[in-house]
Amino acid sequence: MISENYQCTFFCLLVVAVLGLSYGTSATEEYLIGVGSYDSTGPAAGVNMMGYGNMDQATGGVHFRLRARAFVVAESSESARFAFVNLDAGMASQLVTIKVLERLQKRYGNLYTEENVAISGTHTHAGPGGYLQYVVYIVTSLGFVPQSFEAIVTAIELSIVQAHENLKPGSVFINQGDLDNGGVNRSPSAYLFNPPEERAKYTLNVDTQMTLLKFVDGSSGESIGAFNWFATHGTSMSRDNKLISGDNKGAAARFFEDWFSTTTNSTSARQNYFNNKIKRKAFMHKASQIKATGGQPCGKSASQGSKVRKNDGSRFVGAFCQSNVGDVSPNVLGAFCTDSGLPCDFNHSSCHGNDLLCVGRGPGYPDEILSTQIIGERQFQKAVDLFASAKEELTGKLDYRHVYLNFTNIEVELEGNKVAKTCPAALGPGFAAGTTDGPGAFGFQQGDTKINKFWKKLRDALKEPSQYQVDCQKPKNVLLDTGEMFWPYAWAPAILPIQILRLGKLIVLSVPGEFTTMAGRRLREAVKQTLITNGNGEFDAETHIVIAGLSNTYSQYVATFEEYKQQRYEAASTLYGPHTLSAYIQEFNKLAKAMAKGEKSPKNGLSPPDLSSVQLSLVLDPSGDSPPPGKKFGDMQQDIRQPKSGSFKKGDKPSATFWSPNPRYDLLSEGTFAVVEMLQGKQWTPAYDDDDFSLYFKWNQDNSTLFGLGNIEWEVPEDVISGVYRLRHFGSSKKTKDSPIVYFTGASSAFTVS
Repeated sequence: MISENYQCTFFCLLVVAVLGLSYGTSATEEYLIGVGSYDSTGPAAGVNMMGYGNMDQATGGVHFRLRARAFVVAESSESARFAFVNLDAGMASQLVTIKVLERLQKRYGNLYTEENVAISGTHTHAGPGGYLQYVVYIVTSLGFVPQSFEAIVTAIELSIVQAHENLKPGSVFINQGDLDNGGVNRSPSAYLFNPPEERAKYTLNVDTQMTLLKFVDGSSGESIGAFNWFATHGTSMSRDNKLISGDNKGAAARFFEDWFSTTTNSTSARQNYFNNKIKRKAFMHKASQIKATGGQPCGKSASQGSKVRKNDGSRFVGAFCQSNVGDVSPNVLGAFCTDSGLPCDFNHSSCHGNDLLCVGRGPGYPDEILSTQIIGERQFQKAVDLFASAKEELTGKLDYRHVYLNFTNIEVELEGNKVAKTCPAALGPGFAAGTTDGPGAFGFQQGDTKINKFWKKLRDALKEPSQYQVDCQKPKNVLLDTGEMFWPYAWAPAILPIQILRLGKLIVLSVPGEFTTMAGRRLREAVKQTLITNGNGEFDAETHIVIAGLSNTYSQYVATFEEYKQQRYEAASTLYGPHTLSAYIQEFNKLAKAMAKGEKSPKNGLSPPDLSSVQLSLVLDPSGDSPPPGKKFGDMQQDIRQPKSGSFKKGDKPSATFWSPNPRYDLLSEGTFAVVEMLQGKQWTPAYDDDDFSLYFKWNQDNSTLFGLGNIEWEVPEDVISGVYRLRHFGSSKKTKDSPIVYFTGASSAFTVS
């Protein structure tokens, strides 16, 4: 579904690219730079998605693939460096971080450690779950899912490896600009609790600034990558979606990388074929002669050979990173009652007291895929604008600081010489209400501070909170006392990392959660002032401060002290009590002061637990699949239904369904389950795969026979080249749980597009 707006922008921006792709900036080759990317797509069937906490939302196919995208910057081959990874996932995971660092240590010794590696999640709610280690985050996925975990760890590792191996002299440019229509505040009533004089400093109740880095090869002058930070939730795809998707940030990255590839390659397979100028009748005649292939055996790497974008390490990497996203929704039309169509209650985001009826609307409402596309396009378009006009080069020191903190008992110094403490983790009833992006459980509303007798009894059956916890968390009423729950293992994190990365006058604050808009503003301002005060002239008003959200581990939300009073979803999910933000600011200021003064990170002997040995896994692996009698995997269950006109047109949706086993036997990493092939002479050439926004791979079981079915649907894009096409499916299977994996492919009959 490629809109006219996107197509116009995509090709009109070719002109802009001339200004920004490979020249127009004067560079000093201050650093060694490298970028990398790797497929992180997890199990595409039967695994609960991470984000909405909806147990009915299990994966059932792929819209487009997930990736880990990394950059490494170093002062020289053996000196100071850091790696930053943007991960298409709900959030970072402490266990993932631990295992990635173990693998990097085996490869590179102490070159990459917890100090100088940052892993930040995009916060898509359409990726497989089961990769975090604390109970509260893996309840809906029925425990730990090793396959999901392994896909993410491997992708992060190999994206960093690729960036490391690609290190070369180059320059980094920075640019900033405002994107006004990428998000709205989904808790505006809570924002109004912040002091009027503080709110008066800002025009809007969301941050609109996008900060972009542009990486330029010193020898060729060509751009090799771009990473940007902008705050908007990965909730354009709804809680009912079953297709793996990078949501709006993953879409923006795909659009950006494809745009760059198009601008730097004057010809393509599609253009070459178009130049043949074969007549429409010839297309139709040729297509009518080409029938479905039937299922055929193939090799393990066959699907990789059919990828349109082959990952050889030389491709441009474009990443759209998350920031202080806590209260920012991409559903920019606002929240409305599904029964009446009227706006929801302002204070509680409910309809007649029912939170389930209040749902946010994206710009493509009621089409969630169109909404994903539009919010992705808006970020992509702003990124191209910043990319093309980036002229400020980052120079100067590369540095980093990192510390682990026990957030359950930090003493916080407040104004007036008062001292407060953070609390063990807990969730309030507003958490159970969910948000306008994804309503939660019936019987709760955002802003609730009371719990009825039924829920209190259920809570106490799990764990009755201590009196200390009850008093510490006020005005939050404890619904789920996760910080005091340790059976069968810890329900919530206690020890969290905070981290500062420095690249010249760019400061990246890696935070392990979702800061609200005002919380993020306070943190940025405090750190900036600390750096300026203690930096002996190294930092000034032009220093850029960026928050990288959901980094290195996950600890839910961080609201301001004032927002905490209303106990909407974000405040009810602020785990460590009303002074959580003050604790973050205090501890980040300590790190910033150490950085400004050239002192080492404070050491306290703390480190997070590795809970891999105690994880429970209730999701069973597929134990063997067989096709129906007389059929092979890859055979057609339903071939292409040819249109009456004899040819498909732009916007049509040709589809085909194949007999297909569970796609979990092999994730086909850096490969594809689905391909649109185009006939060029006598050769079939891949034109689109399951990393394209226009192609959908859906898997389910036939209700009557329980045999697996793989459906491929292609929404013919506006920029398609007329010709002969077919749909191809790749997959793998086992006859029994212990038998070897075998691979297959099959293609539909041919059809024409005009």
